[in-house]
Parts: sequence; C-alpha cells; structure tokens
Amino acid sequence: MPRPLILASSSPYRRALLEQLQLRFDCASPHIDEAVLPGEAPQATAQRLASEKTQALAARFPNSLIIGSDQVAECGGLALGKPGNFQRALAQLQTCSGKRVNFYTGVSILDSGSGTQFTELETFSVHFRNLSEAEIRSYLERETPFDCAGSFKVEGLGVALFEKMEGSDYNSLIGLPLIRTIDLLRKFAVNPLSPP
Repeated sequence: MPRPLILASSSPYRRALLEQLQLRFDCASPHIDEAVLPGEAPQATAQRLASEKTQALAARFPNSLIIGSDQVAECGGLALGKPGNFQRALAQLQTCSGKRVNFYTGVSILDSGSGTQFTELETFSVHFRNLSEAEIRSYLERETPFDCAGSFKVEGLGVALFEKMEGSDYNSLIGLPLIRTIDLLRKFAVNPLSPP
C-alpha cells in the first residue's frame, strides 16, 4: 500500500505545482520558526528550513512521505523575503533593477516511518531589466505579488521584469523545484509516470 504523501506547506503556489504531478497528497502547515541563523548562507537556510518543515510534521503523519520546500532570494548579498506590502515590494524591485538575483530553493523528503530523509538545493537566477519606477509601480498595481519572495510572480506578468533566466527548473522560482522533487520521490519508489 502506498504511503500517504504530505506537502509541508500552506502555500497555494506549491500546492498548484505539486498537483501537476497528478499524485494524491494532502497539505499541512509545519509552523516552524523561519528565522535565519547568524552567519547562515542563503543556500544553507533554504536547505535547513526545507528539512525542518518535514520534521515538524513527522509525529503528526507517521509512515508518510513528507515534502518540504523553502526558498531564499539574494541580490548582491542582500536576502529578499516576502515584501508583505506595496512599499517594500517597490523597494525590493528597485534594488533588483538591472541586477542578477539568485533564488536558492531547498527541497526535502522525509519518510516519517523509517526516518530516511533526502534534501537537495536548486539554484535559479534571474537577470532583471533596467526598470523605471513607473514600470515597477505599474507591475505591482497589476499583480500585487506581496506574498512572493522577490516581489514578482514569474508565472504571470512578472516575466516581463527579466532579461533572461538561468537554471534547470523555473518552477523553483514559484517555490517547488519539480524536477528535483521527482528525483527525490523516485528514491522512495514513487514515480509520477508509473501506470495508475
């Protein structure tokens, strides 16, 4: 009998991504402290938080495969979180204008029955166009990406902010690198391409 699959997230974006794999799963919020540790690199933060999200749900979902993911965006050494409001989003996009922004997305899968866990990191970079304040304001008023790290939605009009993108899986920009997730699921004998 297949183990239940749990997405350790309340993010509608991650849920929509995982739904693309046509696997049955449930979602649960892990409720962890997402503070960055002193001196912690963005890559390490993304991996640590992805892992902690799975572990936070292990007791609640025994004998399950729990998927956790976390993303940290960085521009010139400055971490970019979810802006939360228009003014912070404006400031973030002004900072990013004409620059390269790196997105580090950790993904982790824990077998809560055996304790086996695999965690990987996906790196994806975007190169922002030189943007005027009017362009940034127009974008923010139209798409209101205030709950998104980096202040944009690549799956929407946000793609117009970029000159180019670099990486192996653009889904990592949305919050769940599907190619890496599939690789990890296959380690647990879960293959989205298996006959139903």
